[in-house]
Amino acid sequence: MSRNYFIAGNWKMHKTRAEAAALAKELVAALKDGRHKYLVAPSFTALETVAAVVKGSNILLGAQNCAAEEEGAHTGEVSVLQLKDLGVQSVILGHSERRHLYKEDDGLVNRKVRLALKHGFDVILCVGELLEEREAGKAEAVCRRQTVEGLKGVSAADLQRVTIAYEPVWAIGTGKTATPEDADAIHAYIRKVIAEAFCPAAAENIVIQYGGSVKPDNAAALMAKENIDGALVGGASLKADAFVPIAKF
Repeated sequence: MSRNYFIAGNWKMHKTRAEAAALAKELVAALKDGRHKYLVAPSFTALETVAAVVKGSNILLGAQNCAAEEEGAHTGEVSVLQLKDLGVQSVILGHSERRHLYKEDDGLVNRKVRLALKHGFDVILCVGELLEEREAGKAEAVCRRQTVEGLKGVSAADLQRVTIAYEPVWAIGTGKTATPEDADAIHAYIRKVIAEAFCPAAAENIVIQYGGSVKPDNAAALMAKENIDGALVGGASLKADAFVPIAKF
């Protein structure tokens, strides 16, 4: 198995440039001897600042979203060309907050995924079910739909630059975490979906992160599971003393 653990911090709508630079400096120092793959995704306004701090380190620079078009009359949007210009290497797409607060559907997420891949970015594609969907026994169906639709038109070669992040929406920022067993079961299911849509080797190689109230005290138990290959960390990524222990679990 060639999968490496991938720990990413999604800073969401937090941090001024000075605060972002300070946190990035702490992480560069603390993770320089880390064995895993690392990424931070600051707000758009702090990308250039953080890019300068992480340059030459083992921490990749991610953006939290991008527009579905390369350029044009799209007030308030940020394009892949602008992100590339700042040195961004990876884009988080389909995050549940984008899907549910900002009404991004599978079709829009898929357009963004294909555009980001076309421009050479790595992609973290987020999938996950709402609490009512889980309670109705639809968790697998929702994750299947979001995975299949999100990856429509993606080639097997491009799939190598895609990471899936399974984020049960009911566990994001709520303090509730899926049990390692629950999470691993969905991760295994998503792997099966990838095997059907692409091939068994693709499923074996794809990195699937868990996201949803990952903390220093539950990271190791989650990572110990066969199908969990890392974490997409929200709240706990905003302080070095919480993110570093997760990153070095």
